[in-house]
Amino acid sequence: MRGKAGTVVLIIVLLVMIIACQSLSKELQEHIAQNREASAAVSNDRGTVVLDPGHGGIDAGKIGINNAEEKEINLNIALKIKKLLEDNKISVIMTRTADERLADTHKGDLEERVRIMNEEQPSIVVSIHQNSYQSPEVKGPQVFYYTNSVEGRKAAKILQSALNEINTSHSREAKENASYYILKRAEVPVVIAECGFLSNAEEAAKLVSDEYQDILAGAIAAGVEEYMD
Repeated sequence: MRGKAGTVVLIIVLLVMIIACQSLSKELQEHIAQNREASAAVSNDRGTVVLDPGHGGIDAGKIGINNAEEKEINLNIALKIKKLLEDNKISVIMTRTADERLADTHKGDLEERVRIMNEEQPSIVVSIHQNSYQSPEVKGPQVFYYTNSVEGRKAAKILQSALNEINTSHSREAKENASYYILKRAEVPVVIAECGFLSNAEEAAKLVSDEYQDILAGAIAAGVEEYMD
C-alpha cells in the first residue's frame, strides 16, 4: 500500500511540474514576443520632424492673385507631409493643426513656434510658406536656410533638389538668410520651404489644387527622408 501511495504522489508531483513548466514556457514566449514588438517599435522610429505651417488665424499671410490665403495652403500641404512621413515611421510634431495663431501678437506667435522647435529637438524643422513678388512672372519653389547652419544648408539643398524635380525648367538654388526670425532663433536645423509664388497666376492656381499640393508634399517628404537617412 505504501508503495502504491508513493507512486501516486510521485505521479501527482510530476504532473504539477509539467503544468508549471508549460505555464512558464507560455510566459516566456509572451515575454519574448513583447520584447520583439518593443524592438520593432524602436527600429521603426526613424526620428522626429517638426512641421511648421506658417501664419494662421487673423494672420492670413500672403494673399494670392486669385485671393487665396497663404495660411490655408500652408496647413494643407503640411498635413499631407505629416501623413507621408508618419506612414514611413517618422514622428511628426505640428506647430499648428488648425486655422489659429499661436499668440496674440505676431512676435509672440513666432516665439511660440521657436519654443516648440527648441523644446522638441527634432532632427529637422520644415516651415511651410508661400512666396510673393512684385513681378508676376516669377515662380517656382525656394528653400531658405540660416547662413551659419551647416545642417540647415545640407537639408535645404536636399529639399530644393527634390522640389526642383517638379518643374525642371524653374530650378532654383537653396538660399541662405541671416534675418528670418525662425532661422535665427531655432537651435535645431531649420529650413523654410516657400512652395510657390501666389503672385504668379499660373502657380497660384496650382497651389490651391489638391493634386498639386500632393505633389509638393511628396517632394518635401522625400527630401526630409533623404536628409534623415
